[in-house]
Amino acid sequence: MTTAAPLPVSPGVQRLILDGPLTIYDAAGVKGRLQAALEHDDTSALELDLSQVSELDTAGLQLLLFARQESRRLNRPLRILDPNSAVNDVIAFCRLEAFFGDALPRGPEG
Repeated sequence: MTTAAPLPVSPGVQRLILDGPLTIYDAAGVKGRLQAALEHDDTSALELDLSQVSELDTAGLQLLLFARQESRRLNRPLRILDPNSAVNDVIAFCRLEAFFGDALPRGPEG
């Protein structure tokens, strides 16, 4: 089961830590938490810490796409922190690096 814990990091920044599998089995609950975090404070940046995501399927990818699209719609900065190989591999396989743009951290070559 994925847990999503909101954490105020500093003024103007809110962090949501996603922990565990990000799959179809947890998508509904995580989407609600993502939506609430995005709408919580429209002036602060939202950081998604994905370092502890153990698995990502297409439903989990849809949640990340949703977060990016909603952050743009709300004109709210979104940053993806520490995406591990489970996350990076799916994003790369689907060739979505450009869609996430500056929300993704740059690799050592960038």
